[in-house]
Amino acid sequence: MSQILAVGTMAFDEIITPFGQSGKTLGGSASYIALAAQKLFNDIGIVSVIGEDFPDAFLQKFIDRKIDISGVEKLKGEKTFYWKGKYHNDLNRRDTLITEINCLEHFKPIVPDAYKTADFLMLGNLHPAIQQLVIDQMTKRPKLIALDTMNFWMNTAWDDLMTLLKNIDILIVNDEEARQLSKEYSLVRAAKTIQAMGPKYLIIKKGEHGALLFHGKNIFFAPALPLEDVFDPTGAGDTFAGGFIGKLAQMEDIGFSAMKNAVICGANLASFTVEKFGAQRLESLTKLEIKDRLQDFINLTQFEIELV
Repeated sequence: MSQILAVGTMAFDEIITPFGQSGKTLGGSASYIALAAQKLFNDIGIVSVIGEDFPDAFLQKFIDRKIDISGVEKLKGEKTFYWKGKYHNDLNRRDTLITEINCLEHFKPIVPDAYKTADFLMLGNLHPAIQQLVIDQMTKRPKLIALDTMNFWMNTAWDDLMTLLKNIDILIVNDEEARQLSKEYSLVRAAKTIQAMGPKYLIIKKGEHGALLFHGKNIFFAPALPLEDVFDPTGAGDTFAGGFIGKLAQMEDIGFSAMKNAVICGANLASFTVEKFGAQRLESLTKLEIKDRLQDFINLTQFEIELV
């Protein structure tokens, strides 16, 4: 049976939006990835690091959902990674107010033996050298290695990132990051350039304007569902990644057609995450709600037209 290994941060987020303040809440790329993937698949492990101040109640959220946290290391005398940010009125822009690296500075990932043969590896946003350390510990190559990265690593760890890109299957970035990485403004040209760097597949996230999936000459566009309530966009991208990898593991298929379905499922779950602070909406989400909103995606995109 397939397994998913999610690698990334488990953190405290403190979020300010025009609609209020969250206080310290559960955050981090690995948290969102695992909680999202669990909605579609049930054999998930996390590799991450936390400090002594990370509450048992937060860890229990994963245990209750049968997400394996044996790869989560708690460092004595250290504090958990902490980020505080404030969103502008349009929720598309934010200012980082506080970033405390804390225990993440000493993170040396250790993959549990039970997950060294995982079929699906989702590398959440981290230093590319740390992401590579995880790949190096796998005793067999996963069927699919997906990578999320950001412009910070393009600015500070270019050589490590270029090495890593040769060892992955799919890269997930936003449109700004794709343009920076490729030095191309056209996203179609950018996709060609990035695929030549190593990844066979590329997903370019465009926020409220959906996402693009590229593989060779094949292109697929997934819209973002228009929502009445957008409360907090924090974690939406990681939720997307978790839903994407969770659907592929559920289908046990990594072809382009399966990836199209997975992109829609990722976008579907991300549409819930933005409705409340942090991971709150994701935690309470039911299978019926997921199914009903997936039908909304179908209704949004399905049409018949006569070719003349």
